[in-house]
Amino acid sequence: MLFHYHFWTPFVEETEEFYKANGVYVYQRIGKYQGDFQTFNPPQDWEEFRNKKIIFRIIEMKKGAINITFGYGKKIMFDHIGFFVSDEDNQKILNKARKMNLNVQVNERRTFIGTPFGFRIELQTHHDAVESENSLTKINKLEISTKSDGLSKLLMNLFEEDIPQIISTVGNKTTILRAIISNIKLKKTVDPNGVKLYIE
Repeated sequence: MLFHYHFWTPFVEETEEFYKANGVYVYQRIGKYQGDFQTFNPPQDWEEFRNKKIIFRIIEMKKGAINITFGYGKKIMFDHIGFFVSDEDNQKILNKARKMNLNVQVNERRTFIGTPFGFRIELQTHHDAVESENSLTKINKLEISTKSDGLSKLLMNLFEEDIPQIISTVGNKTTILRAIISNIKLKKTVDPNGVKLYIE
C-alpha cells in the first residue's frame, strides 16, 4: 500500500501550514538546535520557535493512512516514496533489489531502496507509521516525473507485479507532480514544493 512521500525544502513552515490547512496533523518535529537534535513537537507551535535557528531534519504529518514528511533543504528536492509491505514481502523485495543491483539500506524502522531515477523507495512494516492502514483517507496515486523513461518497468520488476498507484511521466526533473488522495476536504491544492493535490 502506497502511504508516504518525503521532500527536502526551504519552505518547511509553509509546507506544514499547507497540509494542516487540509486537515493533516503534525505528529513530530525534530530539528538541530545549538548543535543538538531536539524535538519541537505539538503542542509547541511556530510562534514559540520560529526565530530560533533550527535546522529541521524531519517534520512528520499524518491523517488516516497518509504519512507525509519533509525536512529543511537549500532547494526543493523529492527524496522518496513509501509502501507498506508484509515482513515476508519485505524480504522478497529486498532480495529482488539486490539481484537488480539496487542500493539497499536496512535499519530497524524501515528499508530504503535506491533507484536510478534520483529518488528512493521506502519499505515500511511498522503499523504505527500511520493512524490506520484501513482508513478511507489515503494516497491513491502519485504521478512522478523522472528525467528518463523506465520507472514503471523498474517497479514491476522490483515488486513482481504492476504498481498502478504510481503514474510515471518523463520531464525535466524528478519530482511528484500530483498526489491523488481520498476522503479529505481540500482547502489548498498546490503545496509549496509543487505537488498538486487532487481528490478521487
